[in-house]
Amino acid sequence: MHFNFNKVLFLFIGLLISTFSFSQSINSDALLKHIEFLSSDELAGRKPLSAGSMEARKYILDQLTNYDNVEALYPDYIQRFSFTGRNRQKYEDAANLVAFIAGSGSRKVIVLTAHYDHVGVGKPNAEGDSIYNGADDNASGTAALLTLAEYFSKNRPFHSMMFVALDAEEMGLRGAKALVEDFPYPLEQILLNVNMDMISRSDKNELYASGTYHNPQFKPILEKAAQGYSPTLLFGHDLPGTGSDDWTNSSDHGAFYAKKVPHLYFGVEDHKDYHKPSDEFENIQPEFYKGAVNLILKCILALDSELSEK
Repeated sequence: MHFNFNKVLFLFIGLLISTFSFSQSINSDALLKHIEFLSSDELAGRKPLSAGSMEARKYILDQLTNYDNVEALYPDYIQRFSFTGRNRQKYEDAANLVAFIAGSGSRKVIVLTAHYDHVGVGKPNAEGDSIYNGADDNASGTAALLTLAEYFSKNRPFHSMMFVALDAEEMGLRGAKALVEDFPYPLEQILLNVNMDMISRSDKNELYASGTYHNPQFKPILEKAAQGYSPTLLFGHDLPGTGSDDWTNSSDHGAFYAKKVPHLYFGVEDHKDYHKPSDEFENIQPEFYKGAVNLILKCILALDSELSEK
């Protein structure tokens, strides 16, 4: 048989390219599957301790615990906590869901967070829909958390990583506050918190990375990682004294900020379906969403690599 060296070389290069491309991207099919289920009517808005919340917990844990190289830091991967809500109702056994992947060369930890709760069932809209599905807020961040955990279970990071699906964000960042109060390591061991909340739609094709005002050391790394990428990565919404335009305490990263832990918050600006029954799976923008999560992955890979050199 005639051996065609050029053809074999071409095939080998193609294999390398396809392998590299895979190693730089998340599982897009799984991402959309996760957000569709988490924002379905079946889960009825995922209010903490509701039947829908319990279904969301089971789904998230089933995914996280099925990935390779994932370890538990709390019994059965669950950090339980209780709190009293604004209506003085006692919430017992709310649950943060925590998975850990050991890094290859550092004891520092990157903590990835996204809240899986939403507001449940409420006042019907004009169409009679009373389920606040919370597709963008924040099934989008939770689905991203799962796909990023899947990615890093196959591609070991330099720093250790924690993947935390947080409960009760909508009730005052309760899950995040419980996490930082009962963290399994000294807080000084946290390299940074990367929080994701509302990342599945933007009519302007823009994703924000808020937090670089407080942590300017991250900005050049992110700018380099995002150069020429779609969606466009923007910075801001973190200037003190700007009221509601300052997102520093608007989501779970606020609990880390209060403890002086460096943070980055990936999110989009509010849209017409924010905290309405119309925040449904059918209204997300799948191509933007997949691009946004892959951009977040690029940023995390760059941070994991470049911060390890300092």
